[in-house]
Amino acid sequence: MADRVTVIGWDGSPLTAAARSALSAATLVAGAAHHLALPEVPPTAERIRLGSPGLAAGRIAAHRGTAVVLADGDPGFFGVVRALRAPEHGLEVEVVPAVSAVAAAFARAGMPWDDAQVVVAHRLTLRRAVNVCRAHPKVAVITSPGAGPAELALLLEGVHRTFVICEELGTDKEQVTVLTSDKAADHSWRDPNVVIVIGGQSAATDPAWLLGQSAAQTSGRGWARPQIDVGEGESAQLRAAQLARLGPRTGDLVWDIGSGSGALAVDAAALGAAVIAVDADRHACERAATAARARGVQLQVVTGRAPHVLETLPEPDVVRVGGGGAEVVAAVADRRPERIVTHASTRDEAEAIGRVLAAGGYAVECALLQSVGLDTRDWTEQQRSVVFLLAAERPVKPVRPPH
Repeated sequence: MADRVTVIGWDGSPLTAAARSALSAATLVAGAAHHLALPEVPPTAERIRLGSPGLAAGRIAAHRGTAVVLADGDPGFFGVVRALRAPEHGLEVEVVPAVSAVAAAFARAGMPWDDAQVVVAHRLTLRRAVNVCRAHPKVAVITSPGAGPAELALLLEGVHRTFVICEELGTDKEQVTVLTSDKAADHSWRDPNVVIVIGGQSAATDPAWLLGQSAAQTSGRGWARPQIDVGEGESAQLRAAQLARLGPRTGDLVWDIGSGSGALAVDAAALGAAVIAVDADRHACERAATAARARGVQLQVVTGRAPHVLETLPEPDVVRVGGGGAEVVAAVADRRPERIVTHASTRDEAEAIGRVLAAGGYAVECALLQSVGLDTRDWTEQQRSVVFLLAAERPVKPVRPPH
């Protein structure tokens, strides 16, 4: 095992005395090509190109001597420190930090970032990173090859954002470019880069106290609150049950089909998800957009009739079908979201929808919900709602252990 492991963050500034001292004693140095080319790296030290942090950590753990790992920015912020600290390696590390690439990017843009979301985009997380950009007004995306500004822009089609693209921060090739998202796919961008994605509802101007929280997440309490402007059968109790079954979260894309007043769509957006609200009624779409502005959340509103309008929408994670019956539910099931929630006013309709979902390979549950609103001044009945709530979940394929 390595006698000592020092992780040095590098942001283009001259190395500190502590960093130079650690490097001068190193018998193994790991880092990217531009790190290994630094004049402070001892010529006699073993050099490792830092590709996979996990593989590099294994090599370092097996080394007998003093190891140094060089990384861009703050190595404890979405960096290599996590891999080195993994229990299987048993390494104790000392960290010499530097300014993170995200902090440097916002500094170049002259913007505060305590109200920003920060996500890492690679091939497996690119879609979820894009959903965060759909859902929040200020996002910093730490990119990787194959998941950079062009790919972000292509997946954001239909959603207007401004990109601040910071390439090769801290080097003599550093460049900052500001352009609209529809233009980003027309360029080639150098790695590494950080993209600040801005747009939609304005970020909160009040002083932040919790990193990355939006105004919608910190103002007001509760969700599925009663309101006057709702559709037929769309009680607050039904919306609460539907939201509980959907479980929208940051990184998800929610379809709300037959969104009506937009009450459920706005609640899902306030929980951190990206939401596309779909309704055939233009006036309903206008009400949904107004509700989103009043709540301070991002909402993409699409006017059109399902199932045909769904063909051009990006892939959803969870879907609420507020209208359209079995035909629309079948079209949604063909897109294979993780969860589908809908309701029916009659048992026959509920059974028809249940058969469609089961035929699509979903596990289906159904409950009869009855709610009665009471006027607490004289305890008389105000409104009665009786619906069948259907919730379907796509079974997760078991992961086979390696032979």
